[in-house]
Amino acid sequence: MLKQRIMTAIVMLAILLPTVFYPNPLAFGALAVVLIAAGAWEWAKLNQCGKATSLAVAGLCAGICLVSWSAGMLQAPLHLLWTLAGAAWVVLGAWLLRGGVKAWSAVPKGIRLCGGVIALWIAWLAVAQARIMGINFLFSVLVLVWIADIFAYFAGRAFGGRFFTRKLAPSISPGKTWEGVCGGMAGVLLCAFVWRALDVAGAADQASVYSRMGAVSPAFMVLGVVFLATMSVVGDLVESLFKRSAGVKDSSGLLPGHGGVLDRVDALLPILPLAMMLGTL
Repeated sequence: MLKQRIMTAIVMLAILLPTVFYPNPLAFGALAVVLIAAGAWEWAKLNQCGKATSLAVAGLCAGICLVSWSAGMLQAPLHLLWTLAGAAWVVLGAWLLRGGVKAWSAVPKGIRLCGGVIALWIAWLAVAQARIMGINFLFSVLVLVWIADIFAYFAGRAFGGRFFTRKLAPSISPGKTWEGVCGGMAGVLLCAFVWRALDVAGAADQASVYSRMGAVSPAFMVLGVVFLATMSVVGDLVESLFKRSAGVKDSSGLLPGHGGVLDRVDALLPILPLAMMLGTL
């Protein structure tokens, strides 16, 4: 299993990194459309859609991305969209985590499908615009999620159950602990200060999301990083809720050893528009 996981990660990086570093950001945008379409296909499958309907949903999502691309939305200021999307994630995320599987199951399938497609489309817009803003900005957002996940995993393994008697969300994801969340927060804060220091030292031509928030004030950067890390946990838990409702472990088997595309980008779905909102003030 570990060997398969590593091999899949190597293949993914071999495909992802050349498009990220390619001088023209459109190469990354095109790859992101493919990944988002795959995520839409998984989303339809999670909502008990058949093969034809799932492919149609994937095609629809890709089509929306391409139409918005041709309409010039990647170059347009979209701060209002990022704000509305971020607010929706905060409100709906809190409602879903409070209501659980029962509340989600009561939502009509059509609304679920539309909501998922919209969330994936907005995530594509955000990640494509982030690449246009610069590789440093894009990676600073991606690494925030990776650091939060890694630090949470090791903190949970080392300290889980020692300081908090209750787990984070036992009915949705029994393995997650409050100790892990605290470890993830510490990790992203450390990452933010180190990354911003490197930006100041001139290690990158473009500003990272941390430098952009820090330009408002150091306190704003700290609050922003903690908020983003919190929403990464929300994204992860919300996707776990969706999978629990569907009775599956992974969103698909597209990425051997890793599950599906949604399993890899769940925390990024709320983070991307929020990072664009905070990083473009």
